[in-house]
This record gives sequence, C-alpha cells and structure tokens, in this order.
Amino acid sequence: MTPAVTLLLLIGQACNTKTETKKETMKADKNELNTIFPKGKKGTEEWFTGNAYYIALVEADSIHTTLAGNVYFEPKARSHWHTHPSGQILIITDGVGYHQIEGQEIEVLKKGDVVKCPPNVKHWHGASSDVGLQQLYIIPNTENGIVEWMEPVTDEVYNAK
Repeated sequence: MTPAVTLLLLIGQACNTKTETKKETMKADKNELNTIFPKGKKGTEEWFTGNAYYIALVEADSIHTTLAGNVYFEPKARSHWHTHPSGQILIITDGVGYHQIEGQEIEVLKKGDVVKCPPNVKHWHGASSDVGLQQLYIIPNTENGIVEWMEPVTDEVYNAK
C-alpha cells in the first residue's frame, strides 16, 4: 500500500472508533438531561412528590410583575395539584413529562413544548416514569398572587396516562 492509502485507512478507522464511542455514550446518557441552569433547591414535600429542584431566574418585582424560573424533576417526580391566579406558562427545555388540567386527559410533554395553564385552573406537571423533565416556568401578573398549593397527585392519577 502506498503511504497515502495507509493514511486514509487510519483516518477512516479513527473516525469509526469515535462514532462508536459517541453512540455508546449517547446510549448511556439517554436519560440524563442537558441542563441549562443550576439544579437549584430541592422542593419540599408540601409542593412535590419525588425529587424536584427549582431555582428562580427572574424575581417578581413591581416593574415587571413576572416570575420566571427553572424546575428539574427527576423521573416519577411531580408537583402537587395547584393553581395560579394569573395563569402560568411552561417551556419544556429537556426530557419527557406530563401535564394535566383537572378533569382532562394527561398530556405528554417533550423538549420544545409550550403549555399555557389558564388562571385559577387546577393542574399538575412533572416527569415521566423513566426520564426526567426540565422546564422553565413563567408566572405573569404576580401582583395578583403566585401559587396556591393543594393536595398531592396520587399514584393512581399519575399512572392513568
């Protein structure tokens, strides 16, 4: 073989090795989320079932009257039922999860989905059984209040999907 052919074969083999390693890494990390923001503080049992972490990104003030933050739900974690006086917007940044308005079917949430929770409507959201969920939350018109927490979402309700 000529030196040029040998060099091309070596480069091709190196590329294949990198591709295989990348595929293996992707398989191993398929349930890990790409985080954008710090994990934050662990949510209390008064608000969440399972492990959920939240961090405020935009604090409510009298000028913007909007609260925004990030919540990371580990698999099976979910919020309790709750309402927001002025509603809530969720932007799913990674993972797979669920959202349900009381009396309606559970919606599956995936990266890129946007959910508008109407004002004063009882709902919950959280991660799927196998994959975590990361979401941005936006709560407008905080002068009307932020959230009213209610009872936990039962396993029966969570598993009804």
